[in-house]
Amino acid sequence: MPFRSDDLVDDIMRSAPHTIRVFLAFRMACVGCPIATFHTVDDACREHGIDREKFLAALCDCVPA
Repeated sequence: MPFRSDDLVDDIMRSAPHTIRVFLAFRMACVGCPIATFHTVDDACREHGIDREKFLAALCDCVPA
């Protein structure tokens, strides 16, 4: 499942719960945040000062084969 920078954070965590550990590993407080339903990956990375490409790569790497 490829993830994109315009995907909503909440949609990612709901459709692929195994990605939650990636958000936590990057110290992103998106889990349980009411804004996650509106924030895209791009928004969240910008807000938390995270490199978007590294974060997207980590999300994709955590997908089971």
